[in-house]
Formats: sequence, structure tokens, C-alpha cells
Amino acid sequence: MNSLPLPTTTKLVFAGPLGAGKTSAIAAIADTPPVSTEMPLASGAIGAKVSTTVAFDFASVRLDGDTTLMLYGLPGQEHFAFMRPVVLDGALGVVLVLNGADGDTSAQCRYWIRALAEIDATLPLVIGVTQTDRNPDFDLTALRCLLRDEGLAAPLFTFDARDREQTAQLVRALLLMLD
Repeated sequence: MNSLPLPTTTKLVFAGPLGAGKTSAIAAIADTPPVSTEMPLASGAIGAKVSTTVAFDFASVRLDGDTTLMLYGLPGQEHFAFMRPVVLDGALGVVLVLNGADGDTSAQCRYWIRALAEIDATLPLVIGVTQTDRNPDFDLTALRCLLRDEGLAAPLFTFDARDREQTAQLVRALLLMLD
């Protein structure tokens, strides 16, 4: 089967819970600073996090001479869930960003893969887990088992969302799934 070339402009969405690193990941790979809808957390700081995305983040990165990847970040809070179908419309895939320091990473993963599948079960998905260095008990095996139980064969990585090369690796993995 011949693979089709990407259109000249494509859309990629970063999804995941509050504080996982979606905004940081977008900023790490974008060609210019992202347009962000960050607002102070109404309930006050959660750890070091003092703001949250309320609509979406947006930036772009040039993949090659003809292709621009438009990067969108979904808000992680449930009361902004109405934005998900709007932002996901027309996306070529999703990078699901999870916080490995959260003691409930598996539950977050299950919630997000199901929420995304309700909107579009055909969207290719890669999963990146941040902040695993802050949780000595973090284990990728539990997430691999969860993915298997959910019938999902998605690439799974740990990464630093602030690191351009590590974030780009997740995007490359997603683009390879499209071939």
C-alpha cells in the first residue's frame, strides 16, 4: 500500500490531565512561542502550577519545506471538556500527555483514552508520560497492561515535556503510525 503524503498543513492535538505538560511540550517543539489561553487557577495553586489552559494552546512547527504541523493543546480540566470535539475536529492524531508523578496515572490514562475514543475512536494515539523522576514507584508495565486491556496498541514513552528532542520523538512516532 502506498502511503499518502501529508497535506501542506496538518493538525496535531496534545491531550491529557491538568498539569501533565501539554503546554510545555507544545512550547518545546514550536517554531514560535505558543498562543496560549492560560489563566490563573480559580482554586489557587496546585503544587507549582498556578495557571491552566481554558480554551486551547496553539503553535506551529515546520516539518519540511512544504508541511506545517499545527499544534493544539486541550485544556485538562473536566469543565472544559466541551472544547475537546471542537479542537479534535480534523486532527491527524493525538499525543496523550500523562503526569507520572500523579499516583493515579493508570486511571488518568484510562479516562483519557476512553474520552478521546468517544469523540473519534479512529484517531491515532501516542502516549507520553512526564515527571516519572518524581515518582519512584512509577512503572510503565502497569500502563502497558492497561493499554492491552483496553485493546489499544499505542506507542508509550516517558519524556521531559520541556525537551525539544524528546517531545519531537513522540510526534515522529505518531507520524510513523500514519504510514
